[in-house]
Amino acid sequence: MKKSLLFVMDSLGIGGGEKSLVTLLSLIDYTKYDVDLQLFSNGGEFVQFLPKEVKLLPLLPYNRFLNNGLIKSLFSFKLSYIKARIKYSYKIHRYKLTHAAKAMTYWQTCSSCYNSTKHYDIAIAYSQGLPTFYVIDKVNAEKKIGWVNVDYKMDDELKTYTYNYYNAIDDIVTVSDNTHKYFEGLFPQFKDKIHTIYDIINNKLIHSMSMNGGLFTYNTDFSIVTLARLNHQKGFDISLNACKILKSRGYIFQWHVFGNGPERGNMLSFIKENELDNFFIIHQPVANPYQFLANATIYVQTSRNEGYGISIAEARILNKPVVTTEYTAVWSQMVQGKNGIVVPIDATAVADAIEDLILHPEKRDAITASQPTEKKGNTEEIEKFYKLLE
Repeated sequence: MKKSLLFVMDSLGIGGGEKSLVTLLSLIDYTKYDVDLQLFSNGGEFVQFLPKEVKLLPLLPYNRFLNNGLIKSLFSFKLSYIKARIKYSYKIHRYKLTHAAKAMTYWQTCSSCYNSTKHYDIAIAYSQGLPTFYVIDKVNAEKKIGWVNVDYKMDDELKTYTYNYYNAIDDIVTVSDNTHKYFEGLFPQFKDKIHTIYDIINNKLIHSMSMNGGLFTYNTDFSIVTLARLNHQKGFDISLNACKILKSRGYIFQWHVFGNGPERGNMLSFIKENELDNFFIIHQPVANPYQFLANATIYVQTSRNEGYGISIAEARILNKPVVTTEYTAVWSQMVQGKNGIVVPIDATAVADAIEDLILHPEKRDAITASQPTEKKGNTEEIEKFYKLLE
């Protein structure tokens, strides 16, 4: 008899965790498992890549209510929904909250608006925060698994609140050795139930998608690509200042960023104020960025922290020289000088590394030549996942 699985995720918009989930779902043996997927937001660019065997559940009633917009929602006859929405809106505008703290505040305010689910054999919260809170409080399952895919800072209140949820989880999955170490440091009590399963990356799929529609042609000899959400974590203030430095040094290049997020407005203002329009170009996120990445000169990532760094791994699969900042987990895949250059989290250091690769094409060629010898992809990680389902 098949086991019933429920995956819970915020959305299937473009992001590393979302991409990881879709890849995992593409590899599951559906002769052994029935899979439901619950999202908190409609649609998303990665929905199109869901396997046909996955049942995408309807949006939850409270989330459908939230989709109406605040003004329209006020005319709803669901008084409890209206109260919860107004209370949460007040709190996030009154206090300056981190992303993790917003999730906690949301659940403290709105959890009563959610009902329990049908019974599952196993429920998997594929992200920290809201999916984890929902799985513990509202999902009826024999076993519960929670994914942790980023190192995020916690104050005492958030740590205490989060502890209670991870205490109720049967197995905790971290996506890198560094994330494992970090999370175990926060919660040493959970040492025996923390496991590392790397974000699964399917190199054959990426190569195939990179040729879908043909390679994108850039109009400069030196082109940079970055694939990331436009937020503080991804360090785009560092990217923009590095771009400004390189322009001041007289280099001709274009830096193409594919992504969206809360920093977009600030970034566009910086670009305009510093006349970087022809140097730093922000594109809307695309579900298949690999045709753009495959023909770029180099890949650059300026993150302050990452659980692993999926986009870097994808750039390596396509044999792109990488310049990246030294976030905690970076050494899980980077080898200094062999597959790219790792620098301090500093705009000048990033600019210097890019300049080095502009001036020395032989270094780029050496990196590109060495990358095919690296291990690419890790679809065998699915076996670790199956073990947790036993």
